[in-house]
Amino acid sequence: MNNLNISNPIDYKVALYIRLSKEDMKPGESESITNQRSLLIRFAKSQRLTIVGEYVDDGISRNNI
Repeated sequence: MNNLNISNPIDYKVALYIRLSKEDMKPGESESITNQRSLLIRFAKSQRLTIVGEYVDDGISRNNI
């Protein structure tokens, strides 16, 4: 992700989409969700993007569909 440079980043509004990894199916918020959120927030901040929302599918993996 570090190689990406966004032109005029202040103009971009983004929403985070975080999805459960099938390897991390346990009660409460999974480590996968926590780690993904941390990485996405760090990336958004590094690119000066405005986070306007967050969508989390914790407990929904491709195996449940």
